[in-house]
Amino acid sequence: MADITDIKSIVYTEKTLGLQENGVVVIQTSPRVSKNSLKEMLKEYFGITPLKVNSLRTHAKVKRFRGRAGVRDALKKFYVTLPEGVSLDKQEA
Repeated sequence: MADITDIKSIVYTEKTLGLQENGVVVIQTSPRVSKNSLKEMLKEYFGITPLKVNSLRTHAKVKRFRGRAGVRDALKKFYVTLPEGVSLDKQEA
């Protein structure tokens, strides 16, 4: 079962900032997170029920740097569509 520590970051790039204007947030997680577990995490931690969740898997990739082999991490990106007027700011109770 995935938990909140599996969320790596929220992606802030030029493309994702354009998506955020339309209510879509891009979240990077570890590969073991599923759509359903991400929905549960968002509901439990942020109190938000997303309208739609799309996922994109990035496989680990071997790259060379100065003749030495290294491995990029495997990640999953989720495109989460939030209800209108909702953000991912942690609400204090």
